[in-house]
Amino acid sequence: MILSMTGYATASAELDSGSLTLELRAVNHRYLDLQLRMPDELRSVEGALREAITAQLKRGKVECRINYAARGAQSGAALNHDLLQQLAAWNKEVQDTLADALSLSVADVLRWNGLLETPSASADELRVALLDLLQGVLQEFSASRAREGEKLKDFLLQRVEKIEALRTGVMPHVPAAIAAYEQKLAARLREAMQNAATQDMWDERIRQEITLFASKIDVDEELSRLASHLTEMRRILVQGGAVGKRLDFLMQELNREANTLGSKSVDAEVSRSAMEMKILIEQMREQIQNLE
Repeated sequence: MILSMTGYATASAELDSGSLTLELRAVNHRYLDLQLRMPDELRSVEGALREAITAQLKRGKVECRINYAARGAQSGAALNHDLLQQLAAWNKEVQDTLADALSLSVADVLRWNGLLETPSASADELRVALLDLLQGVLQEFSASRAREGEKLKDFLLQRVEKIEALRTGVMPHVPAAIAAYEQKLAARLREAMQNAATQDMWDERIRQEITLFASKIDVDEELSRLASHLTEMRRILVQGGAVGKRLDFLMQELNREANTLGSKSVDAEVSRSAMEMKILIEQMREQIQNLE
């Protein structure tokens, strides 16, 4: 399949210790440019994340953003019973010693450092959860890029067919232009003839001029190369894979032939067709920049 470099996917996972979110987005870029944004406590997983992402992506400016929100004391917290018993013993000892001392309130106890224990994930647990999450995100990310790639493929094939139609339409105009030029030239030269004795000389001169004119406006080679490039483009699009750079090169070749076709034109219809080709080629070139 053909993949677009533009894509987006995100997913979240709930752990005992908190919430993990991974977001992956990409836009077109000449090479693969991967940026990872994550909390410092997850930096140990960065190498594995890079390896997993670069195994599937070849080009594009890719941003992977990871957020980890640890659960607060109100969610999943447990009392440290050992510390609670110690606080009760200290409270009794202080009151036994100081009769006027106030007893610890519930609020005082709960605010005591270390009394509430919140679950925390180990480095291995976070690593496993994060890599599992990444695999799911990469699948959705690849699916979104494939859907966009199919749309671009259809767009390009439509333009290929339009250029082919223009190329086919140009072909009969060249012989017609040569025939019209021959008639015009013959009429002008024969008006200049002074006597019948020069008939053979003028006929030879006409043939030379027609041959020279025909060679100047001959676009058979350009039309043939256009057909060859369009055939190759269809083959690449059907074959799929990483096609961006190959198609970008073909756009340069197609544009060169369209320019030459326009420069050789002596017919308004051929000039119009050459201009239409260049517009279509530019439309394709812009979209090809988004293909991997």
